[in-house]
Amino acid sequence: MMKNISILGSTGSIGRQTLDVISRMDGVRVTALTAGTSVERMAEQCRAFRPKLAVMATEQAAEQLAEKISDLDIRIRYGEQGLIEAATMEEADCVITAVVGMLGLKPTLAAIHAHKRIGLANKETLVCAGELVMAAAQEEGVEIIPVDSEHSAIFQCLMGSRHKREVRKIILTCSGGPFFGKTPQELRAVTKADALKHPNWKMGAKITIDCATLMNKGLEVIEAMRLYHVPVEQIQVLIHRQSIVHSMVEFVDGAVMAQMGSPDMRLPIQLALTYPQRMPCPVDPLDLTQEPLTFSHPDLEAFPCLRLALEAAKQGGTACPVMNGANEEAVAMFLDDKIGFYDIYELVSGAMETVEFVANPTLEQILDADAAAREYVRQRTK
Repeated sequence: MMKNISILGSTGSIGRQTLDVISRMDGVRVTALTAGTSVERMAEQCRAFRPKLAVMATEQAAEQLAEKISDLDIRIRYGEQGLIEAATMEEADCVITAVVGMLGLKPTLAAIHAHKRIGLANKETLVCAGELVMAAAQEEGVEIIPVDSEHSAIFQCLMGSRHKREVRKIILTCSGGPFFGKTPQELRAVTKADALKHPNWKMGAKITIDCATLMNKGLEVIEAMRLYHVPVEQIQVLIHRQSIVHSMVEFVDGAVMAQMGSPDMRLPIQLALTYPQRMPCPVDPLDLTQEPLTFSHPDLEAFPCLRLALEAAKQGGTACPVMNGANEEAVAMFLDDKIGFYDIYELVSGAMETVEFVANPTLEQILDADAAAREYVRQRTK
């Protein structure tokens, strides 16, 4: 079990739930916390968990935090360098990367090179630079334990598999989001408030919108390719409205292993901290008599963002960071009421067609592709 934890993104949904899990575990210490600009919440967390380091996104937020916790012996930093410091602290055994977006890439790579276990909740890291990240982890002998419920499920299903060649197919389940069954015409009229009403999970705004467009599931397909070293052709997406079966693995003999549980992120978070052990978790026990479990294929016409992600997965190279960067920028604009729901797809599609493609990019080229995609979206929405 990991004893000293750094949490990147502690004031977000995953970060808060990670702290809830830690608060119930004996002998586990928080060494670092990082956040964006949520000064009040960070101050509360610092008083509750007494980390050695607290990091904010901006200098102003760091100064405000310093005033609020001036009586505590906690170092305060800000910006990217602060994130990297939190990710590489000598005391930390494990780094939970729960920041949203490309912001998590450099700290994750730094943590790998510092030989920390990674509890990965930042999917963009693998979507944009999965080959580089997984190669670094292999070279450094670092464990990457997925925190996303679907990838944790696959990880658990594969625990008893000795060889990758035993796997025929990975089956990623998807709730379908708040707009399951709607037509393209109906989806053009949906609002931000509609899109933020996820039927099963309580998550941050960005990932909730990605679930509404099904882009989130496309990002997870690319993650699965990187984490489990399988081609996109061996990954299937199925709509499973109940969010009870978190994902499945089909083996070459026809056996299918499924991981099931209540839709509560504390389960995969705790496993990332305790693996290979399991411990009691304060989650409602699963009752399989409550409702039938159903499965269906996604509608790629109504939810074309999933199709774009699958296309990027097949292309590889900078198609993935371009798709991801454009999506991040477009979702932010949707949340600011600057564009409509279907504009997200159209902007991402345009960026993928416009930004120059590089087949085997370096880290610098990946970051350049991300920046170019974001600039494309900003220019198109002026």
